[in-house]
Parts: sequence; C-alpha cells; structure tokens
Amino acid sequence: VLALNGKIREVGDKILASNGKEVDFASALESCEEAGGTLATPMNEEENNAILGIVKQYNRYAYLGIKEGETSGQFKYINGAPLNYTKWHQYEPNGKGTEKCVEMYTDGSWNDKKCDLYRLTICEF
Repeated sequence: VLALNGKIREVGDKILASNGKEVDFASALESCEEAGGTLATPMNEEENNAILGIVKQYNRYAYLGIKEGETSGQFKYINGAPLNYTKWHQYEPNGKGTEKCVEMYTDGSWNDKKCDLYRLTICEF
C-alpha cells in the first residue's frame, strides 16, 4: 500500500502519487498495478508538469508509463496506444532498441533508458 503523507497531486481526472521508492521499471509498474493504478503517463503539458512536481519534490528521475514498441525508436503508452504527446530531451530518444523504457529528468523532459535502472515510482489513478 502506498503511504501517501501529502504526496498526492490531482491533475485533470487523474490522481498522482509516489511512495518515494526507487526500483526498476517492472517493479515500479507492479507496485502501481497492485495499488490499483498504473505508472504515471503524461498525456499533455499539464499532466507532465504535475508529474514533474513530484520528480522535483524527490529530486529523482522517474519512470513513465511509456515503452518502446516492436519498432526500434517508436514509443507507445504501456497500454499499447500511440503517444499523442511527447517531451523528449534534445537528441532523445537515442537508444535504438536498447533503451526500451522512458524516464523523466528533473527539468520535465524525457529520455529513453534501460529498464533495469532504479528510478522513482510515480503512479496514477
């Protein structure tokens, strides 16, 4: 269960929460799903900024609910839908198939990254 301690943010019809833990992508996704949500997935600038608020609060990069599909360099939401909003850092994504997960930097921009690194868990409900 997520211990929330004032770490909840509402944006649109989503609620964002972090447990402050840094784990790999699979574990982060699993803990969000166990709590009844999924990994935070920005669909627009407002949601990206809300997630960024939590990233800045912890000063840690966080995984987003976005993964590379079968096509190298083509990223999708983890539910398989195509991205309708992106905020890639300059020259990203650049993993060319080796970096299948996406992290948010502390400036709100995105970077493709390997999935086995430890990043902040932020869930959306």
